[in-house]
Amino acid sequence: MNKINLSLQVNGTLHDLCVSPFTTLSRILRDHLQLTGTKLGCEAGDCGACTISLDGQQVCSCLVPAAQCQGADVLTVEGYKFEPILAALQQAFLHQGAAQCGICTPGMMMSAVSLLTENPSPDRKAVEDALGGVLCRCTGYVKIIEAVLLAADNLRHGQPELEIADSVGCRALRVEGKDKLQGVADFGADQAPVDALWLRAVRSPHASAEFKTGNFSELYKNHPGLVQVLTAADVPGANYFGIYPNLKDQPVLADGIIRFRGEAVLALVGDRETLETISDDELPIQWFPQTPVIGIDQAKAKDAPLVHAGRENNYLTRGYVKKGDIASAEQQATVIAEGNWQTAYVEHAYIEPEAGFAERSGTQDISITACTQAPYMDRDEIAHILGINAEHVRIIPSNCGGGFGGKLDVSIQTLLAVAAWTLNQPVRAVYSRTESMASSTKRHPTQISARAMAAADGQLLGFELYGKYNTGAYASWGPTVAGRVPVHATGPYEVPNVLCETPAYYTNQSPAGAFRGFGTPQAAIAQEMLYDQLADALNMDRWQFRHKNAIREGGLTATGQQLNSSVGMSACLEALQTPWLEMLTDAEAFNQDNNVIRRGVGIACMWYGCGNTSLSNPSTMRVTLSASGKLVFYNGVAEIGQGSNTIMLQICADAAGLPLAQFKTITGDTELTADAGKTSASRQTFVSGKAAFLAGQNLREQLLQLLDLGDSAQLELQGSELIGRLDGNEIRIDLIKLAEQDSIVVEGNGRFDPPTTPLNDDGQGEPYATYAFAAQICTLDVDTKLGTVDVKRFVAAHDVGKAINPTLVEGQIHGGIVQGLGMALMEEYIPGRTENFHDYLIPTIGDIPEIDIILVEDPEPLGPYGAKGVGEPALVPTPAAIFSAIRHATGVVVRETPALPYRLLSALQEVAER
Repeated sequence: MNKINLSLQVNGTLHDLCVSPFTTLSRILRDHLQLTGTKLGCEAGDCGACTISLDGQQVCSCLVPAAQCQGADVLTVEGYKFEPILAALQQAFLHQGAAQCGICTPGMMMSAVSLLTENPSPDRKAVEDALGGVLCRCTGYVKIIEAVLLAADNLRHGQPELEIADSVGCRALRVEGKDKLQGVADFGADQAPVDALWLRAVRSPHASAEFKTGNFSELYKNHPGLVQVLTAADVPGANYFGIYPNLKDQPVLADGIIRFRGEAVLALVGDRETLETISDDELPIQWFPQTPVIGIDQAKAKDAPLVHAGRENNYLTRGYVKKGDIASAEQQATVIAEGNWQTAYVEHAYIEPEAGFAERSGTQDISITACTQAPYMDRDEIAHILGINAEHVRIIPSNCGGGFGGKLDVSIQTLLAVAAWTLNQPVRAVYSRTESMASSTKRHPTQISARAMAAADGQLLGFELYGKYNTGAYASWGPTVAGRVPVHATGPYEVPNVLCETPAYYTNQSPAGAFRGFGTPQAAIAQEMLYDQLADALNMDRWQFRHKNAIREGGLTATGQQLNSSVGMSACLEALQTPWLEMLTDAEAFNQDNNVIRRGVGIACMWYGCGNTSLSNPSTMRVTLSASGKLVFYNGVAEIGQGSNTIMLQICADAAGLPLAQFKTITGDTELTADAGKTSASRQTFVSGKAAFLAGQNLREQLLQLLDLGDSAQLELQGSELIGRLDGNEIRIDLIKLAEQDSIVVEGNGRFDPPTTPLNDDGQGEPYATYAFAAQICTLDVDTKLGTVDVKRFVAAHDVGKAINPTLVEGQIHGGIVQGLGMALMEEYIPGRTENFHDYLIPTIGDIPEIDIILVEDPEPLGPYGAKGVGEPALVPTPAAIFSAIRHATGVVVRETPALPYRLLSALQEVAER
């Protein structure tokens, strides 16, 4: 291909290059100039992560060919030293906590540079308009808007000198924040050995098929840059993986049988240009399509093909909880509400596609650097696939551009490991956006039937739910979802009689796995809608009904567990009482003057067990002090944007009694850190946070022993000198005299495994050591002619036990609410149709409502400083609250998610015809 000589200025430096005229600007920046701060999330101009400034205008660099860049002046996120507006934005983003995972942050800031250059005094609407082309899946956009407005204010009036406290309970700045904001934080696609080969997976276009591969000699002949075609036969160990030791049912590469569209069949390894030129038509694959099993009803049919041999009726597993006598509750009830609901597949839509590289080290060892939520689980899975011992596998997590449960399962890691191991060469890969969506796990689609029963005074008497979960082609986290849902299905209320069953079924659809809430948001829709109906039937206010039935200290859950502390459900509701009444008054006044646009107010509550269900899920942390006075905190938690790097260090530093700034942190690496467990189930703050507290506490105890001082002494480090002060006395010890320069003088260790008990055959037991609680209310407008919904405001009260870092907690709640809004109103994954950000819609900055947060702190005695989790609780009640408001506005009970305009219009017509 002909190339052109290209001259352009980037961040004030002139570059002369020889490239194809069709090479995109994003690849020039990343591949030729190694400016990887410009991120790629779709390479189609849909996500905006690659936004840069080109001759003073914001553009998606993935859409700009080199031929249009001759003589151009380019500014990227790395150019903050040359652009004061960008520098001010970086400081404001850091201060506001506007960067979470960080993958969209460069695009956001570069869009804001263009805005503030043209409009130094923007309002919120101007910010939304300017940043509307950049998608964020983590933050909910609220703090991004705040950061841009703060930067504008600082540029006009001068940036104040701020002292940021970093102890527990303070808004400490994100410890990895500067790297993300300056574009130097390496994500999965940003790094690899220079001699790494590239890998491209070949995936099935069929949902169900058998296939045969032919001879690849012609392919090698036509493409000299193709090094190896890997098939199932090349997997050196077991060609199956899965979450559970006894349920590894998914192949690394399919072995003649296809179970879902997007399943990997071959892996092509070679140079990048060669792999990109090989078309699927050239591949010697013969397909024999079969009739796929689509949906739960087909899976259960007597004559349905079996997705997996031996799985009668395609049944995977079930969850089950039974307490009391549901028939007795039905006889006693004054009112009974019942209904059926159906929910869709939901895509995680993290902006960073899966990416990473693998390389062997010597004859026995291999390391994999990739985006992940579960380093130690990855390590064990790779060892199983390669047929080697786990100690020979090293997982080095890259910065992770969003996960939400979708990066708990291994994906790209397995292919990279097999390729690098087989070829004894470094191998890298980056999934395309379409490939990421087609191959990754999703939120479980469900069919739910439920009933709720109450006495004349509003007291709940019984709750019954039968929820069928579509786990797709492979088990993934299906058993965990099926087991968690019945425990939570009643919601955070005391219900004496409960019967919940949740079977999961295999289909020839995308594997359904972990996604923020593990199936509980789907069940929450049913439970909360039924409670609305009960309240209305009893002529009770919906808030009052929930407050009356809210579980309190001493209450018994559906599993018979008595909750004796940190039960902040009623406090959350009480925090919302005033805005609830104000919203109702506003809606009533609005609706008196409007017939086409109807305003509604909704409410929903949730509870969520922090950690694994009735299983051990320990975390181990370590902190050391060397003779030179260096403090190193070894933190095995996978940071995916939730802020664990920061809060773990805040907890450990406070427990040790030493300043956070003096600690160096090593995170995630399985060779250097202990197993902190997976980043999921809202467990890290509670479980790993407690381990970090114990490690810091253990370090402090040993330092006090060295100084021979009591517990209340103050500690200080000045170089290699340890200083202790108590009651006016000061003791100094030179650590160098105790050991060699870099040797460890003191090591603090902490391990915590929250106490739980197994569930019996009726689902009775203590599945979690603690629960998070929340209540959310919202107001929205429904256009009854168009079927559209405009969410105006959310007020969310969350019991977090203790907010270790309020900024990070607020960011999690913002992000969860906006993800929940997407689930409720717009997101529906359809294989082959919505596999990109053009067809699969997630909320943009212009879709978000006003969000007010009230933090309730009902301390958990087992948690670090009383803290518990918030990551998943932020989303769980949101769709239910939105549907509650739609019903209040229109009388429509949303039965199928998402509530797309055509569905809502159809339901409105049904209500009008009654």
